[in-house]
Amino acid sequence: MTTWRRSGALAGVVLLLGAACTTADADRQRPRPTPSKTTAGAPFGPLVAGMPTYPTPGNVYAGAGPNMLAEPVRGDKTLVYVPNTKSNDVSVIDPNTYQVVDTFPGGPEPQHVVPSYDLRTLYVASSKIPDGGLVPVDPRTGKPGAFRKLEDVYNLYFTPDGKQGIVVAEAYQRLDFYDLANWQRVRSVRFPECKGVNHMDYSADGKIMMFSCEFANRMLVLDTVSLRKLREFTLTETADGMPQDTRLTPDGQHFLVADMHANGVYVFDAQATRQTGFVPTGKGAHGIYFSRDGKLAYVTNRDAGSITVLDLASLKPTTTWKIPGGGSPDMGGLSADGSTLWLSGRYHNEVYVLRTGDGKLLARIPVGNGPHGLTIWPQPGRYSLGHTANIR
Repeated sequence: MTTWRRSGALAGVVLLLGAACTTADADRQRPRPTPSKTTAGAPFGPLVAGMPTYPTPGNVYAGAGPNMLAEPVRGDKTLVYVPNTKSNDVSVIDPNTYQVVDTFPGGPEPQHVVPSYDLRTLYVASSKIPDGGLVPVDPRTGKPGAFRKLEDVYNLYFTPDGKQGIVVAEAYQRLDFYDLANWQRVRSVRFPECKGVNHMDYSADGKIMMFSCEFANRMLVLDTVSLRKLREFTLTETADGMPQDTRLTPDGQHFLVADMHANGVYVFDAQATRQTGFVPTGKGAHGIYFSRDGKLAYVTNRDAGSITVLDLASLKPTTTWKIPGGGSPDMGGLSADGSTLWLSGRYHNEVYVLRTGDGKLLARIPVGNGPHGLTIWPQPGRYSLGHTANIR
């Protein structure tokens, strides 16, 4: 969710592919800049050949169970990276001491810290127009590399085969595909009906992708290979819905979509052919995270200052954890062993650490201004599909 990141409608974009459209978001007033050419240069890190992309029967996240760290990440530093959207920097926390141990530039308007497909690089996605891009971070040392200018990197995902990065260019209603061997843009598709293209996930077999349209109260479903739009859904609970995080449940049978204005989670079937339900959680429902055993979902209710725990077998809430003294839990992830949930406090310039066993607040850590999509590292799993830790 990016309520402060842009205020103007963007018009007159030169597109690589896809039809141009002058439809503008009423909340945005700035003219749309002309896209710049992708900066050439060496890749940030090699891919691991033969990395598996198949689902595990019964649990698509079975390879990301408690402490199931892949061999290449076992020597990485245990740190939490917090992009601060308003102060344009990244706070680095030692999760053992709950202390900020480093701060480095995150590019203009950093939004999310995203593990690469091969888990060997962390990317700080920076979205400010026209100066955004990526800051690579070496997880072995916790130190950033050189900033690479790319257009409107609000979020970053990867194709299931690991060959291309998908830049979610939110302000342009566009998905931009980059060759990970050289970070050259190879394909760009615009969806003018999807104002505020935002979060996404894949079906268990990777054949379809579903993503949210934050400012259009709708969801789009695409064929992963052809990018042909298969289906489109207008969300039902409120006319001004604001869909956010989109995640496939561990059993691969449902897509869950958190909606900040509907104050809960929409449920779709395994191939996103129909909406099957809605689960009220709390005001400002925003992020979705799964327990390491695949039995629970943690839904952050940013405006309510709470986290709702869903039983994934019944898709019903079991409890709600209220942050003592108030807060604005936004995005984050679980520790490698699954015992703690780390969340940014978007409006309070802090990070929350909660014990997943009972929801007890273990720490609130002051960070920079406007913390957003934090990542705790290292993470279990075989490969990353993007966002703050969508790892299978």
